[in-house]
Amino acid sequence: MSRPIPPAALAAGAGAVQAVMTRGRATTRGPRVLGAVIAAPSVYFLAGAVERFRRAGTTVDPRAGARASSLVTTGPNSRSRNPMYVAMAGLLLAHAAARRSAAAVLPAALFVAWVDRVQIPMEEAHLADRFGPEFEAYLRTVRRWI
Repeated sequence: MSRPIPPAALAAGAGAVQAVMTRGRATTRGPRVLGAVIAAPSVYFLAGAVERFRRAGTTVDPRAGARASSLVTTGPNSRSRNPMYVAMAGLLLAHAAARRSAAAVLPAALFVAWVDRVQIPMEEAHLADRFGPEFEAYLRTVRRWI
């Protein structure tokens, strides 16, 4: 069985598509500021989630659900079951805003759809097998996105 593409690589690919879509598009200070306003909490959410996973000594690789050693439910994970994906989507939206491109939202939307329909269900199945009732309680109390 082949391993799926890492979601971070998919987000980077979506960002590259956005860059191609907006190549040569002039931007001004306003859209750049809006992009920064969207990007700042996204970076904070991503860094906070990664730091909590590292502190817990568990993997941040979502393709390695069977290797998860602990269920992280604090920090950003107390607000979203998938704060890293929320952050990646936020960074893609920030890029679209900074480039003043409504069309550049499409790669972000496709990234979110893929993660929501393919990646997250796979991860949640692994976590349910691994952590049982503890994970089921977490599912009931914390939203998938925000």
